[in-house]
Amino acid sequence: MSNNRVKPLIQSRVSLAPMAGITDYVLRSLIRKYSKSCLLTTEMISSEFLAQVKGGDIIKRDEDHSPISYQISGHKPHLMKAAAEYLSPIADMIDINMGCPVNKVVKGQDGCSLMRNPSLAADLVKAVKDGTDKPVSVKFRLGYTFDELNFVEFGQQMQEAGAEFITIHGRTRSQMYSGNADWKSIRKLKENVDIPVFANGDITSIETAIECLEQSKADGIAIGRGVLGDPTLLHRIEQYLHNGKYIQPPSLEERLGMLKWHLDEEIKLRGEKVGIKIFRKFYPYYIAGIKNAAKIRSILVTEDDYGNILKTLELLLSV
Repeated sequence: MSNNRVKPLIQSRVSLAPMAGITDYVLRSLIRKYSKSCLLTTEMISSEFLAQVKGGDIIKRDEDHSPISYQISGHKPHLMKAAAEYLSPIADMIDINMGCPVNKVVKGQDGCSLMRNPSLAADLVKAVKDGTDKPVSVKFRLGYTFDELNFVEFGQQMQEAGAEFITIHGRTRSQMYSGNADWKSIRKLKENVDIPVFANGDITSIETAIECLEQSKADGIAIGRGVLGDPTLLHRIEQYLHNGKYIQPPSLEERLGMLKWHLDEEIKLRGEKVGIKIFRKFYPYYIAGIKNAAKIRSILVTEDDYGNILKTLELLLSV
């Protein structure tokens, strides 16, 4: 990793990838309980939103969350600069989302649509650089479609504009999250830029992390959906990559303990009613592989009473 400004922030070869509505303050805190050195990334924060609503739970952090990258989205340079200025006092890095494939994002000219407009994307990097003294990174995909695989040229243009770190998801926008991530193609980007590159997509275990690094030759990996239900994953991969130490995935009892901590903290942050509702999306991951998981999930995702949720979890441990 040749970039001296970025190197202190990514001493680990593992980072938490941003996921909208998922990598909130609570999940980031849970990941940090296990991994003390991975780079955390916030969920995507709209520069339009920040222009209207200052602060809020979406930017909340603790002292021990460093190193942490705040990811912003948008297509208006002046708003992206303002967002960078606002977040700089609490961020260790500012990341620009150029990879989100969701319809409402790309229709608004944000996210992966920027890969079809490299000149605007470069202007956004320059604007963010003007708004912060922190390192600036970009996250993008292989291209918008298979006929537009411009990730190498796009990465070079972002580096030229001032980006100091790249995270690349090994799919096109048209794939969304289907099919398999193309780790081998990421190697082409790595060979054609001079800044650190982290590979993202389909990393769900120590074994897939090793395979991804071997195929991509990336400097590190960014893990998103793989942490759902197993917040120890980043730490376990770090330990293997750095020390050759293989740590087993958490047991059912440990996973349910993490589930309860996660739920309790969401309630503490948002109040019981909202916290329970928001947490429903996490149940399937924590109880995956358990006997009668589908039936149990159908109970948990409709339950509004905290006491009844705890009783259901206790029943799981007694089976």
